[in-house]
Order: sequence, then C-alpha cells, then structure tokens
Amino acid sequence: MPNDTRKNIIDIHCHTAGIGAGESGCFVSPALMGSWKYRFYLRAFGVTEQELKREGDGLVMRRTSERLAQSERVASAVILAMDGVVDASGNLDRSRTEMFIPNEFVAKETAKYPNLLFGASINPLRVDAIERLEQAALSGAVLLKWLPAIQHIDPADERLIPFYLKLKQLGLPLLTHTGKESSFTSAKEQLGDPERLRLPLTLGVRVIAAHTASSGKSHGEANHERFLRLCRQFPNLYADISALTQINRLGHLQRILKQTELHGRLLYGTDMPLLRTPLVTPFAYPHVLPFRRMVEIASIDNVWDRDVALKEALGVPDLVFNNVQWMNSKDDPR
Repeated sequence: MPNDTRKNIIDIHCHTAGIGAGESGCFVSPALMGSWKYRFYLRAFGVTEQELKREGDGLVMRRTSERLAQSERVASAVILAMDGVVDASGNLDRSRTEMFIPNEFVAKETAKYPNLLFGASINPLRVDAIERLEQAALSGAVLLKWLPAIQHIDPADERLIPFYLKLKQLGLPLLTHTGKESSFTSAKEQLGDPERLRLPLTLGVRVIAAHTASSGKSHGEANHERFLRLCRQFPNLYADISALTQINRLGHLQRILKQTELHGRLLYGTDMPLLRTPLVTPFAYPHVLPFRRMVEIASIDNVWDRDVALKEALGVPDLVFNNVQWMNSKDDPR
C-alpha cells in the first residue's frame, strides 16, 4: 500500500497526446504521423491508434492518472496542452503545426481526475491570446507551457509585452523549453536560446526553464552556461529537472546539482512519457551507482517511483522534490 506520508511530489512536466479521436480537437501533422517518432510515442504512452479511435483521446490521460495513482511518491502531475503555430493573421496555421492539443480538451479531461492538473499552452501571437490566457486561468491552469522552437515563438519579441504583463497579473508561471529540441521532425533551434527569456524575466514573469537548457549551443556558447548567467541576474528564473536522466543528457543532472544556490529554484518534472522508454535507465550510471543499487532501482515497478529513486540516488535533495507544493490545490492555482 502507498505510504501517504511520502506521497507528496508534483510532476510539473507531463505530456499527453491525441489524434482527434472522440472529438478532442487534437491533431498530428502528416509529417510527424509518418515518422518513426509517432509509433515510438504511442508505445511510450501505452496506447494504440486503434484504442484511441475506439475510446477517444482521453484514454491517454485516464491511463496516466491510473498509473500515477499507483505511485508511492508522486501525488499529482501537470498535464500539458500544446498550442500550434499561428499565421500572419494570428490564427492557427495547421499546415505548419506538428502537434496540437487544445486547452479545452486538457482542462476538461484533467478535471475528471484528482491527481491531474491543467497546464495550458497559448501561442502569444494569436489574435485573441490574452483572452485565451484569461480563460485558461479561469479553467484552473496552474502554468503556461511553450515549446518555442516548434510553436515559432520568440520569447524576446517585444510584441509579447502585454501578454507577459497579463501572465504576471494572473500569477501563472511560464514553463518554456530551453536548449535543443529533438522530439519533432523540425525545429527553429535559435528560439531555444535561454537569453531570449530576458524580456519576460525583466518584466517580473516567473519563468521555468525546462530541462535547465541542458543541450545545444547559441552563438557558440553552451545554452546551459547562458541559463546559469541569467539565474545569477534574475531570482524569478527557475528550472525543472525533467529529461535530465535521459541517456542523451548524461551528466547534466549532476552538473546542475553542483549549483547548490539554485536548489531552491529547481522543480521536479519527468517529461513523461519518455520515462517509459529506453532513454531512461538506471544502468546508464555505472560510473556513479553501485550495480546492486542500479538493479534495485530498475526493479521498482511504478515509473514515477523509479524516477524519484534514481534522482535521489544521483543526489537530488528533498528540497527539489517539494518546491512546488502550491500546485497541489486545484481550488487555488497560483
């Protein structure tokens, strides 16, 4: 039986998916659907295309909730919507959007489960972006998620200032991908440069840099170094530790943990469903962990509990796992 006194962690970075089944409004581009990544992600979510067509896209969140309920450590997860690219008129451009998961769908489905929280996604270049932001807040959103390289959002664009000010007024943090992006078929990598976050940070927006900018370079400098420089200047810059145990990011978790002054600004996230793939395994750490410990961690059945155990073994302190307890209330999102 789960030990409820230890079940208090919130995963702030959990994805969902949809193909439009059950009138969800979701869609996947032909390019992504034709890629090996499409089948890879379906397996990671633990669903088949036939099941989605039969039961609807909400099946992904139902199964996420069921698996999460079996965790002894993680109480809830923020499920992230995914807005698309917009055209010059400020409307959704389906032809340039690889994946679309509407806020309305995520808000409706997460409301069904006590352990799922709503993470909104709004392209700020939409003609009605501020109205959408206000509606997301009313629907219980606990944060706003961007993937700039895929959504073609430049965080440094001064046209976004009114949107940032509304975001600050509503008290919603901005969780935004930083660093290289490799989950889709194409990306505008320059938009993942942490330095582009200087504008919202200057305006006082609480920004969460997903993955601590742990991959890629901008202007010849490692994105992670550019992120650390911003951290020294802006106390409102946070980061999540999602994806940092993936085999393509080995060493990044230990590197950020050496910055002990940032421990109070590191937040727990998983980048689910990638935890349920060979990208994450305790056996990638023979240089850090004893073989017996790697076996013990690998034998943990629940994927969230296994992730927490691995990150604890790699030195993540209790503080990091408990930095976002305010998200645990659906009645009072901040």
